[in-house]
Amino acid sequence: MYEELYEAWRRERESVEIQALPKNFYTRLADYMRNMREESRMLDKKTVRARLMEREFKNAKKLVKKLLRLRCEKSLDEAKAGRAVPKDRLTEEEERLYAEVSPFAESYQALFKDVFRGRSPYVKPEKKIKEMVVRFLQEIPAIVGSDMKTYGPFKPEDIATLPAENAKALIKQGVAEEVEAKS
Repeated sequence: MYEELYEAWRRERESVEIQALPKNFYTRLADYMRNMREESRMLDKKTVRARLMEREFKNAKKLVKKLLRLRCEKSLDEAKAGRAVPKDRLTEEEERLYAEVSPFAESYQALFKDVFRGRSPYVKPEKKIKEMVVRFLQEIPAIVGSDMKTYGPFKPEDIATLPAENAKALIKQGVAEEVEAKS
């Protein structure tokens, strides 16, 4: 994996455009870093192998930081210029991040155009928090949602609409499951 990381960083550094990475690149990279960390804990720190592994880990950490910075800067530059980054060049994680950044950059472009044309700037009103409908699988006490409202308490089989952020956390904990709305 180190060679793949190095090659990805080298290609990114040498190119003006963002370079394609496999969709699961960061997942595999995280596994590689975790495995190195775990393996190095089991080694005697005085051995050559332990020192080599520590050096590899430090170098990999630097490469990850530089690669992420380069890709982030290129993605932001494209968004600021109003150009889309081809999805086939982004990882799954980067696609989600770019989807959040792109509207922000578009809003700044619109603000610039309004000011430049001598129009009063228009800023869109704040978006409503996304919500999800969940069914509770076990009893839980009242919670404070990401919107600062109190929800609950809930009993098994209760159904509620919660901010998506909270709903996803409860689903991940196995406390609730998403209810699909049928139209």
